[in-house]
Amino acid sequence: MYTFQEQLKSIKEGKGFIAALDQSGGSTPKALLGYGIAEDQYKDKTEMFQLIHDMRTRVISDKNFTQNKILGVILFEKTMNGLIDKKPVPSYLLKKNIVTFLKIDKGLENLKEGAKLMKPIPNMKSRLSEAKKLGIFGTKMRSVVYENNLNGIRDIVKQQFAFGLDILECGLIPILEPEVDIHAKDKIEIEALLKQNILLELDKLDENKSVILKLTLPTVPDFYKGLVNHPKVIRVFALSGGYDIETANILLAKNKGVIASFSRALLNNLKFQQSTDEFSLALDSAIDSIYKASIT
Repeated sequence: MYTFQEQLKSIKEGKGFIAALDQSGGSTPKALLGYGIAEDQYKDKTEMFQLIHDMRTRVISDKNFTQNKILGVILFEKTMNGLIDKKPVPSYLLKKNIVTFLKIDKGLENLKEGAKLMKPIPNMKSRLSEAKKLGIFGTKMRSVVYENNLNGIRDIVKQQFAFGLDILECGLIPILEPEVDIHAKDKIEIEALLKQNILLELDKLDENKSVILKLTLPTVPDFYKGLVNHPKVIRVFALSGGYDIETANILLAKNKGVIASFSRALLNNLKFQQSTDEFSLALDSAIDSIYKASIT
């Protein structure tokens, strides 16, 4: 049995990275297109979700997808409730000693003051209760900053921490993801304000409460060192944010103590049309490169 404390230790101290396999309904068509399946190849959402589940199953069950380099996986709710080899997906991953997280956000509000906050998350506590029964360790939720606007940045950080506290009360560990758009005009200035506001909220946390942060790879190397070493931060993950795998890995390697939580950068070279051996080789190459950048 992979206990909660063992999972916490792995996320906090382990060598490896987090695989983000959590594309939701809105981003699934793009993910499938990248995988080599066009929208005219499925007739409805049921078929679409089955195809993305099949892709995730192919990734998760591959011989190279192991605890040696993969510490955890972020799952979409339909994936969490799905099966691999007739086992619930979280159970299948836990048997491989891989920690599972659940994406819980329901998309973004319209742009306001340079940022997109999360939409309300209905029935969150009941959903978290069900997730916990399935062995889920933590959650992940995303909002995005596009412009250098103090009010928007502050609102995003406060919302992330408010949800985070509710998640901690339910006995799960939250990944807070206030993403900075990689194309933002004032990305350096945005990151400075974001870090300042995150530190303010961290200082408000009770002594026994800690969170995980998932942040855009910063323009300035080691910019989040103060967050990496903060006593209320379990670990800092980096999102690829649209960078290709080579660029993302180069940037990641410049940030000591930060590990990857990549989605597109991990999956970009995987194709539906590949043979089992071709697919496995491409996945192994991606995993190995991201792992090396994460432990540099």
